[in-house]
Amino acid sequence: MMTVNFQKKTKVQHKTVAVLSSLALLGVSLAGCSRAPTQQDQQAASGQAATQSNAGASDKGGIKLLNVSYDVARDFYKSYNPLFIKDYEAKNSGKTVDIQQSHGGSSKQALAVANGLQADVVSMNQGSDVELLVKKGLVAQDWQSQFPNKAVPYTSAIVFLVRKDNPKQIKDWSDLAKPGVQIVLANPKTTGNGRYAFLGAYGYGLHSFNKDESKTKSFVKELLKNVPVYENGGRAATTTFLQRQIGDVLVTFENEANLAVKQFGKGDVQIVYPSYTISAENPVAIVKSVTDKKGTNDAAKAYLDYLWSEPAQQLAADLYLRPSDAAVLAKNQDKLPALTTFSPNAEFGSWTDIMTKYFKDGGVFDQLASPTSTIASAPAAK
Repeated sequence: MMTVNFQKKTKVQHKTVAVLSSLALLGVSLAGCSRAPTQQDQQAASGQAATQSNAGASDKGGIKLLNVSYDVARDFYKSYNPLFIKDYEAKNSGKTVDIQQSHGGSSKQALAVANGLQADVVSMNQGSDVELLVKKGLVAQDWQSQFPNKAVPYTSAIVFLVRKDNPKQIKDWSDLAKPGVQIVLANPKTTGNGRYAFLGAYGYGLHSFNKDESKTKSFVKELLKNVPVYENGGRAATTTFLQRQIGDVLVTFENEANLAVKQFGKGDVQIVYPSYTISAENPVAIVKSVTDKKGTNDAAKAYLDYLWSEPAQQLAADLYLRPSDAAVLAKNQDKLPALTTFSPNAEFGSWTDIMTKYFKDGGVFDQLASPTSTIASAPAAK
């Protein structure tokens, strides 16, 4: 997509040559003013494409669904969508289905849907992002009961990605608070990736200091002093760490860290598994306000149901996500080693409580974050 900044033509009063010259100059101006698409452009385009294409979809027997998802889920859905399409079309003779994707920071994506992005389904990385859409009347109150495992098809966990041979000898959360360690982290105020990372550090502190809040806050404050910039999303943080070669350690999801090791930074980075870390749940839901309008509720339900199929659960494991199917998880212990994890809700309460206490303006995160850290000012390129 290209966005062009149009300028008003000046009045041309004399010769045809002058008209042609003006048009030529306008063409140069348009070319010079074009810009790369931003996340918002792509989200808007996705929403428009989904709405426009489905206007005549029933005449052709075709269905189009838009899945609005979090930043680092793109690798999973890139492979999942063809699996689902093949299965769906085999079971529904004469029907075709096309899946469109939109990716970004989880909470930004939820806000985009709340503000009108026409998602048929959402696949987020924390429950609060779905609850926001419930409060807006876009997702059903009983969304968690519509699918197994409270609508969580797979989970991840927060781990560390370090440089080859681990030069700073980072082995656990406590090492992240040492002077001279530079941490790359997504923004906890706007991304699930960053929130899980912050809560992982905080939960480790409570675990290590026998629930002592004062000692935990001191520990986390020292850790956050080592974060120079909070990135806009999990993939943006990975790009900063691998391509820009900034930082000693990237704190991110297990699946993202493994993909970095296997694909993006092979031979240059390695994973460190903390002794005690947070489990990251990845809930899904139907955006009923949209599917009712478009007539895509059955297809959207089938799309999310298939996440619990054996092929989809194995795909999750292949991409280093932890399947909710215990049998599939057990078969993949070589990829997904046993971890000692804690649930954010068990440790900190509901997501409403978590967001209010830790991430609202002036909350615990703001109190502990270093004033010298900055927020990345532009969305990651898609």
